[in-house]
Amino acid sequence: MSLAISYLTPDPNWFPNPAQALEDPNGLLAVGGDLTPKRLVSAYCQGIFPWFSEEDPILWWSPDPRSVLIPKTYKTSRSLQKFMRKQEHEVTIDQCFEQVMINCATTREETWINDAMLHAYCTLHELGIAHSVEYWQGKQLMGGLYGLSIGGAFFGESMFSKCSNASKVAFTRLCQLCNELGIELIDCQVHNPHLASLGAIEINRKDFLAKISKLINKPVKWQPEIMAEHE
Repeated sequence: MSLAISYLTPDPNWFPNPAQALEDPNGLLAVGGDLTPKRLVSAYCQGIFPWFSEEDPILWWSPDPRSVLIPKTYKTSRSLQKFMRKQEHEVTIDQCFEQVMINCATTREETWINDAMLHAYCTLHELGIAHSVEYWQGKQLMGGLYGLSIGGAFFGESMFSKCSNASKVAFTRLCQLCNELGIELIDCQVHNPHLASLGAIEINRKDFLAKISKLINKPVKWQPEIMAEHE
């Protein structure tokens, strides 16, 4: 069966069925639309996310398989535990969301985090939907991550690290918070070796969609004070 990319309509809630996504490139589903909060939240709730370069139109993806991590199964390595005990650091939540995004963009040779994406996700942060975890050494922001918290799922977007283990510590704290709040799944989107080293696994898209359809309606109150930690 030949599949074609759909163009989005003005309705911010409408997306094509993820099963219609292309196999090559894996997961490309739709083009167009905008990055308003309503459309973005609707996309994530349907297992879809935007990912495009500066020169491209807005592209929407739902890859198969999907990389996910179950927070309750996350285990901190002995070497990381030792690092966390010995290295003075501070972990904060939602203290400098925009700076985390900017660092995620500038620490890579190529990035999809353009001005439009920065503005869109900062708006989601102001609405209490997008969140960041920051890793500090002294007054220097050395690592972190950001993503969206919707019900019992956390949709990870990107992370950065300017020193050894910075993003791993931030991710460890995120998993701890997820367990505290009852967030059952972290969407890692696409497999890569770094995510695999943290414990991410791949599941098929059908199973992923079934999981998030239940989790997004789970009542979860984001409480960043649980995460605040000084070492």
